[in-house]
Amino acid sequence: MAVIAQVLETIERFRMFQTGQRVGVAVSGGADSVCLLHVLFELASRWNLHLHVLHLDHQLRGEESREDARFVEQLTAELGLAFSQAQVDVGQLAQARGENLEEAARNERRRFFDEFLRSGLLDRIALGHTRSDQAETVLFRFLRGSGSAGLAGIRPMTTDGFVRPLIGVERAQIEQFLRERNIAWRHDSSNACLDFARNRIRHDLLPMLQREWNPAIGEMLTQTADWALEEESYWEAEIDRLAAQFLTAKPPIVLLQTRPLADLPVAAARRLVRRAIQLVKGDLRGLDFSHVTAVLRLAAHPEGDGRLQVPGVDVFRSFEWLRLAPPGVDNLENRNFRIQASVPGRIPLPAGGTTILLELIENKPVTELCDSRYNKAVHYLDWDRISGALEVRNWRPGDQYKPLDHSGEEKIKQLFQRARIPLWERRSWPVITSAERIIWARQFGPEAGLAATPDSRVLLKVQEVRA
Repeated sequence: MAVIAQVLETIERFRMFQTGQRVGVAVSGGADSVCLLHVLFELASRWNLHLHVLHLDHQLRGEESREDARFVEQLTAELGLAFSQAQVDVGQLAQARGENLEEAARNERRRFFDEFLRSGLLDRIALGHTRSDQAETVLFRFLRGSGSAGLAGIRPMTTDGFVRPLIGVERAQIEQFLRERNIAWRHDSSNACLDFARNRIRHDLLPMLQREWNPAIGEMLTQTADWALEEESYWEAEIDRLAAQFLTAKPPIVLLQTRPLADLPVAAARRLVRRAIQLVKGDLRGLDFSHVTAVLRLAAHPEGDGRLQVPGVDVFRSFEWLRLAPPGVDNLENRNFRIQASVPGRIPLPAGGTTILLELIENKPVTELCDSRYNKAVHYLDWDRISGALEVRNWRPGDQYKPLDHSGEEKIKQLFQRARIPLWERRSWPVITSAERIIWARQFGPEAGLAATPDSRVLLKVQEVRA
């Protein structure tokens, strides 16, 4: 009854289930997952849960893997539960993707389970991770240089629907529970293979630390996870607040100003950078302390630019901005464009997000024309002085023209520098040309010789609006 009581306490502490939910139980056939299934089967009536057994055959151990699948199917039938299984050649996928077997297997399991959650067929997926797994995970992450977020270990419950009811139960308790009830389980021969880092931690490192350093090392590691989890729960709420204040999300890109980042306490700045990276790539896999430090170092310079790569993210500094984006996004964003423009007309810009509106209007009062000098989104040109078809294109190196209130022509690149326009925004920066002559540029306005005056008869109104 100790296992049942511990699982019940864990479920209630983290509010894992709501009445009537459909719960997928991930069952590999090993002791942990078999125990999980039997315990949830016994407790299901408390919440009127509808259990559905899920099994993924990784095809890594030939006939042994197929025997596991048959075992789980038979067990499910004996309990009268729904059953879904799939097969995937993890070895072949790992080789094709350049992943190790553990990583590939984990990714495929997650993909398999996610399909049930996304489709709405299931409300929760229960996984068989134990307190022993927690200790091994914390030690593994510590050895890899993880911060406190990593030391929180395996989360008992995640926001995307995964729960771990056995997270408070030791592996030895589970095997005792199964033996006492005469419940069979399958033995995975790969768990003894020391080619896998986790197996070396389980069979060699942890026993050595327990023998020679601390008999309670497992308990200490799981307490560290409990402590770190509560710390991270606080920080997640705080970073939610800071992210809303400091991060600008333009999927798949995230922008971050360097000066506010430098003003934050280091602990908050590190977590804010981690959140920005997570927003871009969807997870934090492969990220370590050195990557976050490199981003903060790039942001710390008072002026300048620079670029670096962290796992799955391209980090670009320009003036007081950091841009975090998936690698290769510039190859998609920075293509040249030319669009013939009719008047009146609407020209959606290929870079997305905004549309240029062109409209002919009768002359407006002098006050409105004067006001347009201070409104960088609306400008007026003298239509009668414009000859030739209009074209909207992106800025190109070498482009120059004479904006209002300037003594002569200037390269638009110089205008960018004075206006502190980040490098990544420049290539898709729109200009309007007439017979190859630039007559308007975003933010910098009309060409001086074509700008509307109180004497203009017909005005070309140029306005950029959100799409």
